[in-house]
Formats: sequence, C-alpha cells, structure tokens
Amino acid sequence: MIDIEQLIQQANYLFENQQYDKAIFLYAQASSLDPENKEYKLYPLFCDIASEDEQKGQSLYEYFVIEKEINLDHAIKYVKDAIGAYDGNNDLMMKLIQDISTQTVESLDAIDYNDFLELVQQRGSFRIAYEDIMFSTKVALKSKEDLINFIDQLIEHNFSTVAYSYLDGFNAVFTYDKEFNALYEKLESKKIENNPK
Repeated sequence: MIDIEQLIQQANYLFENQQYDKAIFLYAQASSLDPENKEYKLYPLFCDIASEDEQKGQSLYEYFVIEKEINLDHAIKYVKDAIGAYDGNNDLMMKLIQDISTQTVESLDAIDYNDFLELVQQRGSFRIAYEDIMFSTKVALKSKEDLINFIDQLIEHNFSTVAYSYLDGFNAVFTYDKEFNALYEKLESKKIENNPK
C-alpha cells in the first residue's frame, strides 16, 4: 500500500529544491491514487508555472502551503484565480493582492497602509515610523497606488533592500507597468548617488 502523505512530502521536498520534473511525477501519482482530492490536482500546476517562472511558481506554492492550513477551499480558489490572473488580467491580480493583504492584516501581525501613514504623521518621519515596525509588523497594501507610494518612500529613505524585495515580489504582476519600472530606475540612481566612485 502506497502512503500518499509520504508521496506528497517527497514531492514537496523535490519541488522546494527546484526538481520540478521529478516532483510532478510524484504529484501525478498521488492524484491518480486519490482522484477526488482537489489539493493534489493543484501541485502539478505549481510545477508547470515554476518551470517557466520559478519565482511565480514558488510564491504560489508557499502561499498555498500556509493558507491551506487555515482554509483549504479558500486556498484552492485563490490559487486558481491567481493562475488565471497571471495570464495578464491586471484587475484580477490587484484584487488578489487586496484579498491577501486584508487576510494578512487579520491573520498576521500587519498594519493597514492608512494606519501606517498615521503612524508616520505621529512620529514625524517615514524613516522613524518604518524602523518602529520593520522587524515586528508587515505593511498591508491594498491598491497599486499604495504599493507605488510605499516603495517610493522606501527608496527615498534609503531602505534599498526592502524596496528591492517589494519590487521583485510584485514584478510578475507589473512587468510592463511604467510607474513600477520607474521605481526600479529610481532605486538604481539612488544607489549610484549614495555610492559615488
């Protein structure tokens, strides 16, 4: 008798170590042993996406693994919507960003962006406000405008590493967005300005 759970664990290990062709084989095996299981049907999709775009595939997988422990049905729906959105539906992608941000505020230690802006006012400086929360709290961003504004402020106040991680994290969504690409350029010129030869 094959232990499906063990099969999935082995496949997950392979996936996390970028061995997508081997992982997909084990996922398919698990799915054929339990064809009614909706979760098992998703894993080969992560492999497909990661084979083309590793960051997208790994990000979706990571989200799913965490979210399924809270609400499996919601996690499955989110992933299916996200896969559809990656095909170029920008509005849907922003809705998903908003959904996941709202959830982050509710389920993790996170602060809504408007509340963070109030904190900036109270502290009198973006840098001080961000330093207050950066190691304990995430900032939940619910719109493209908030995202652009927040990254812009990070660049202005020399939080370059954090700015890069936000830009890279959302790059798949805004690959051809002018405002988004301008932030990359601003970050590069800020680096040159701060490190003159």
